[in-house]
Amino acid sequence: MAEHHPSPPSPYATGLSGRCPRCGQGALFDGFLKLKPRCSACGLDYKFADSADGPAVFIMLIAGFLVLGAALSVEIAYEPPIWLHLVIWLPLALVVCLALLRPMKGLAVALQYANKAEEGRRRT
Repeated sequence: MAEHHPSPPSPYATGLSGRCPRCGQGALFDGFLKLKPRCSACGLDYKFADSADGPAVFIMLIAGFLVLGAALSVEIAYEPPIWLHLVIWLPLALVVCLALLRPMKGLAVALQYANKAEEGRRRT
């Protein structure tokens, strides 16, 4: 009789929600950005996960594009003083970056698991 293996959960759904990439149940994070040592539901060891600076780079590009585009639109339409730009856009940039950081790191870890990505090694 054939053994039935359930299909793995979507890496996008588990990563963006901060869940285990294997079972989709256990929490991925212990704190804001620190990964737990292992999944509390299925026991998957998270030692394979190394998102490095990838999520931060993508977030800076996305947030920079959004915030700078909005700031340029406001400047062209209303020409507010520079202090008003600083009051509006610096906090917005901070909020956008912090809001995206955890989901993007979770997504990077989930995609690493789904694609069996690991550190490159030289053939000898």
